[in-house]
Amino acid sequence: MTELLVVLVLAFVAIAASTVLGPRLGVAAPLLLVAIGVGASFLPLFADVEIEPEWILAGVLPPLLYSSAVSMPAMNFRREFGAISSLSVVLVVASSLVLGVFFMLVIPDLGFAWGVALGAIISPTDAVATSIIKQTSVSKRVVAMLEGESLLNDATALVLLRTAIVATAASFSFWGAVGTFVYSVVIAAIIGILVGWGNLVVRKRVTDPTVNTVISFVVPFVAAVPAELLGASGLVAAVVAGLVTGVRAPRYLSAQNRLSDSQNWHTVEMVLEGAVFLTMGVQISSIVANVEHDHAGVSTAVLIAAGALVLIVVVRAAYVAPLLWVLSALRTRNERMQGRLLEVREKMSTPEGAEEMFGGSNGRRRRASDNQIERFGRRIVQTLADITYFRNAPLGWRDGTAVVWAGMRGAVTVAAAQTLPDGTPQRSVLVLIAFTVAVMSLAVQGGTIGPLLRAIAPKVDQAAVDEQTNAERTRLMQLLRKSAEAVPPGPPAEQTTAGFLSAKEHELAVIGAQRAALLEARDHGTFDADVLAYALQILDASQIALELRGGPKG
Repeated sequence: MTELLVVLVLAFVAIAASTVLGPRLGVAAPLLLVAIGVGASFLPLFADVEIEPEWILAGVLPPLLYSSAVSMPAMNFRREFGAISSLSVVLVVASSLVLGVFFMLVIPDLGFAWGVALGAIISPTDAVATSIIKQTSVSKRVVAMLEGESLLNDATALVLLRTAIVATAASFSFWGAVGTFVYSVVIAAIIGILVGWGNLVVRKRVTDPTVNTVISFVVPFVAAVPAELLGASGLVAAVVAGLVTGVRAPRYLSAQNRLSDSQNWHTVEMVLEGAVFLTMGVQISSIVANVEHDHAGVSTAVLIAAGALVLIVVVRAAYVAPLLWVLSALRTRNERMQGRLLEVREKMSTPEGAEEMFGGSNGRRRRASDNQIERFGRRIVQTLADITYFRNAPLGWRDGTAVVWAGMRGAVTVAAAQTLPDGTPQRSVLVLIAFTVAVMSLAVQGGTIGPLLRAIAPKVDQAAVDEQTNAERTRLMQLLRKSAEAVPPGPPAEQTTAGFLSAKEHELAVIGAQRAALLEARDHGTFDADVLAYALQILDASQIALELRGGPKG
């Protein structure tokens, strides 16, 4: 027991130290933690350490993915969903099949089905590993695409892994695999939506921020466990629950509860991420020992892993290049629609124009028409904002390079490899290959992504950036001022408790109106996601300070 406590304390110290020292040393904290873990694996205390993979797949990843989904701007996720779904489904399947052929050829007596199983293990990028890219100069669109991909591609990989394992013992059914995947995602999405809404409904009635945060800690498991029991993807369920929570929380939860949530989840996220990378390194000694025990060649496995990593990057590059072309073509097509949409919006701004478009000769039809006008108007505003967003942030070859090189493998690959059944041919070798690919990916790609992006980064016209930022802030201040002026003025403040409370209630009403305006702007996409997030944080801080006032003098 004492040894376990010492190990836990040292692990927490290593995580904290790596988080602080990593940026100062120019090395990503995950890489430092993997190195520390590898060094610790050769100590006698960790010689026979073997982490149960279910602890990572079912115990660590659901809260990590849930936390990432909550903090991810829903507006950016929606805008990049086409690219995200393509990368997280089509690319994973294509990579798994290509790797399956590769492994079948280079590993004797493995077979195509087991090759595809190992390919499925190696194909998905890791949500934890993508934390490295946030410390680089990569564009916001690339960050959204990579985060969204890593949130969803685990489901594709794990379903494909199960299908490949089943195919080794029975005949393979393509449509059966497709049906399994669709079922896994649809059921998980339904459960995630229900849990996300239920989470907000329950926590809305809990006023204690500490209790509220404790309840939030169980939400990813409440979503993941039932999904897994029904044969669906628990990770997708946790992600969907997180997305629903992130979008609706400002309308359901108090500012103090959301602030407490954010602070505590950031701590949990740092500890869990650090623990994942540490355990990756700690397992190296036992994995190598298993390979040597089976009289297999460690050096051969490392060479195969290096070849697999090169092949992964080549396949990813071959897929991302046409994907960027398609996205560029869609952007051009949408820009052609902009003039027409502006005309429609202008026409709908007058009652005569709206009636001409939607009709409405009697009262019932006119009421239905009003609802149609409102929905259609919102859709036009959102579409115009999307067109502006894509026009201002086009994806070029530099962004494509970032998407390709930032697709790192991590804990999911290591954990999924250890779920291979005991009867798997050359199981220890396959696990070592998966582990080596993950470590090489983090070391090579993660260690060079910063210098690479700095080397290819275009020159930035800082004056133009400042002008655009100032214009954005001016529009935001106008929105806040307009929403505040729409609130009826409160009574004159008097030095009495009643007078103070009236003034306080008026200030809270102003903050509420401003928050509603910002959330509506977020749904429309008319402001930058980071600018809106910062403005909402300022409002939350103002509200918390106002609510904590204890008397007339504050």
